[in-house]
Amino acid sequence: MVFALTGTTVVYLKKYIKPYLGDEWYIDMVYYVLILPVYNLILLIYGVIFGQGKYFWEFEKRFFSRIFKKNK
Repeated sequence: MVFALTGTTVVYLKKYIKPYLGDEWYIDMVYYVLILPVYNLILLIYGVIFGQGKYFWEFEKRFFSRIFKKNK
């Protein structure tokens, strides 16, 4: 439920944000890169609302540790 609501919210927000950015192809690429932190924040908010804040906090820590993992 939390993932579904988060995805729906991000798609809903795009409808309002996209007209201000323009119609160029690279704007879409920038949008998708920049929406990642917003998606994760919304995921945490919905997780807390549904009483699963601890689970989603751990989920986020694992997710970002994989992205920013240092090469050895």
